Amino acid sequence: MSEQQQFDVVVIGGGPGGYVAAIRAAQLGMKVACVDATKGKADGKLALGGTCLNVGCIPSKAMLDSSRQFHNLTHMFADHGISADNAKIDVKTMVGRKDKIVKQFNGGVASLFKANKVTAFHGFGTLHAGNVVKVKAHDGNDVELKATNVILAAGSTSIELPFAKFDGKHIVDNVGVLDFEDTPKRLGVIGAGVIGLEMGSVWKRLGAEVTILEALPDFLAAADADIAKAAQREFKKQGLDIKLGCKVSKAEIKKGEVHLTYNDGKADHELVVDKLLVAVGRRAATAGLLSDDCGVKLTERGMVQVDDHCHTGVDGVWAIGDCVRGPMLAHKASEEGIAVAEMIAGLPGHVDFNTVPWVIYTEPEIAWVGKTEKELKDAGVPYKVGTFPFAAIGRAVAMNETAGMVKVIAHAETDRILGMHLCGANVSELVHEGVVAMEFKGSAEDLARICHAHPTLSEAVHEAALAVDKRAIHKAN
Repeated sequence: MSEQQQFDVVVIGGGPGGYVAAIRAAQLGMKVACVDATKGKADGKLALGGTCLNVGCIPSKAMLDSSRQFHNLTHMFADHGISADNAKIDVKTMVGRKDKIVKQFNGGVASLFKANKVTAFHGFGTLHAGNVVKVKAHDGNDVELKATNVILAAGSTSIELPFAKFDGKHIVDNVGVLDFEDTPKRLGVIGAGVIGLEMGSVWKRLGAEVTILEALPDFLAAADADIAKAAQREFKKQGLDIKLGCKVSKAEIKKGEVHLTYNDGKADHELVVDKLLVAVGRRAATAGLLSDDCGVKLTERGMVQVDDHCHTGVDGVWAIGDCVRGPMLAHKASEEGIAVAEMIAGLPGHVDFNTVPWVIYTEPEIAWVGKTEKELKDAGVPYKVGTFPFAAIGRAVAMNETAGMVKVIAHAETDRILGMHLCGANVSELVHEGVVAMEFKGSAEDLARICHAHPTLSEAVHEAALAVDKRAIHKAN
């Protein structure tokens, strides 16, 4: 091992939490190193960006867009007078495009590191006592780093079911489902969450027969019930077969097929598919991250234990992102990374979990921020609701994207916005009206009095805010 190197900050993990924290710390004048173990798919070189960039957010959105283009061509263009007979898609080209986008952004993060003088180490980092990080380098040249502050940003990994082990060919996780060489005839999905719905949508649009088995009795229980119902209705129209309350007990590979056994609460059933995606959630990737003498503790769920300021209780050791409490979202990790870097520099740093937006990039998209109606009802908070359908929005009709709605929830007495929930085209962008309004403690009336351009999809937000006080113009109140 080479001589110990000294840094003000060492970040373990180069994902959207880690690399952002490293850059912000460097901007604030600190000497920074970032350790990451991810290898590039083609060349095996340092591939910064973590799960999000390499096998998560970015590649999945690339494939969602490719499959959406193909679906529109084969199912919706005729409505516009555009004919395209015998349209085909080359899956290898689609996957190759995805890989090029990933590599482009890998290089982008590396360039940002170079511009900000962040030193990158390619290997697996483990925290030891005294804020020492030992790096088991991929090239064999192990290094030891000493830091005033260490930021743990190890991310998360897919949960594997004991009876459905990943083999990368027949039974896959979020990584394998991005790299099919052709469209499977039958795709089974365990879990109707974000990954299951998004990747199920990709392969359904490309011609696969998709069956999604969800153990919970309610669809998208984390979302507002009205939005979940609207989305479920559209997915059913699209041919996604979503079976709720179904618990899978067995997955066997026989003659190149996956044979599933599941129970729907009434009886056992069998399902035979060509490929199986297991998308039942993720767990903190803390295995091997901490030495026994480092002093940092893990929770019962295997997450790094931190306080409200992401501090571990060990002097100079912090943790952010998927490996700590809170939603496993890339943008939450980035905000925590910036906050921690600023706190290390003696500046105020804060992340408000109440205004972290959630998005599912299906068609229609699903997005929300703040509390659901059920959460408020259970908490005994008085509230009022305004809704507005995209079917009554001129721009949505012109785009042939009329599915879904916007729902604004405000406090019954103060009118302060408590939540915004959306299902429809481009709502991943529209939800930020709610985020900004809530950050500034805005009311439904504030949103209702803001002039929105016509014709735009954002008018649905405006009308929903008006509807909170039964003042919507383009629907009966």
